[in-house]
Amino acid sequence: MTPFPFSAIVGQDEMKQAMVLTAIDPGIGGVLVFGDRGTGKSTAVRALAALLPPIQAVAGCPVNAARIEDCPDWAQVTDTTIVTRPTPVVDLPLGATEDRVTGALDIERALTRGEKAFQPGLLARANRGYLYIDEVNLLEDHIVDLLLDVAQSGENVVEREGLSIRHPARFVLVGSGNPEEGELRPQLLDRFGLSVEVTSPKDIETRIEVIRRRDAWERDHDAFMAHWQTRDAALRASILRARAALPQVAASNVALHDCAALCLALGADGLRGELTLLRAARALAALDGAGEGGRAQLRPAAPLALRHRLRRDPLDDAGSGARVARQLAEVLP
Repeated sequence: MTPFPFSAIVGQDEMKQAMVLTAIDPGIGGVLVFGDRGTGKSTAVRALAALLPPIQAVAGCPVNAARIEDCPDWAQVTDTTIVTRPTPVVDLPLGATEDRVTGALDIERALTRGEKAFQPGLLARANRGYLYIDEVNLLEDHIVDLLLDVAQSGENVVEREGLSIRHPARFVLVGSGNPEEGELRPQLLDRFGLSVEVTSPKDIETRIEVIRRRDAWERDHDAFMAHWQTRDAALRASILRARAALPQVAASNVALHDCAALCLALGADGLRGELTLLRAARALAALDGAGEGGRAQLRPAAPLALRHRLRRDPLDDAGSGARVARQLAEVLP
């Protein structure tokens, strides 16, 4: 059964907006979605796969390279045809071993042919796409360390079992989890460009609409998909237009000042907050058809880019989202 349409997801506008922004500019750095169980976190990621525009890739390349020149030598690519394929969205299971994630020696070829060959892992498949981790806060520490290294360099390096392999591994990291089941390590938390907090709907009409759409998707799947695919296609076209417009979207000195002033007021660590906020605002401006990212874009982008970068304040009972909103009202009136 095809995934639930992205446009048909009821509410959760902030989560959907964050995912669309990373589709426009993957350099934003990924999305962390924390919230209650059963709030559509996994559904949104699966729906994103069907929404994203396809990519052009070399048919025989295991890392989805766009040109034959970019295919790694170890792959020994023979089929150099350029094909269109869906943007990869790859699941990283919690119990995955390091070999499964990074790749390892191809045991079957070694035993049957006596050849030392590399079997690519999940990071190779996710190149130029998305890597999704459900319950990311429960991920084992050694896998977290591995992901941090790859996210920093954009390259997967395997040096073991007599192999010396490297290949590009540039992907958008999407993680979801329930904060009641454990916190995320600060090092990995900082690697997510945007973060979203989702909750169960509080009003009965919204909950009824969720039930109605899910029931229609299961009972009359083809008719439901036909109805919503038109809206998904329109959103996909908007993403493509925004991608094309993004290089021409400017960042004024006023916008730079606003980013720095807001991060200073919030006490955000480092400069990653300013850089991510600016990129998110520019992506939002491209989506809006604006030639410049200004306060109209900074205001909705700020909670996404900054709420997970704040230091804990034991004297402040307000949540991080409320603290960002409070400073937005003071710094960007």
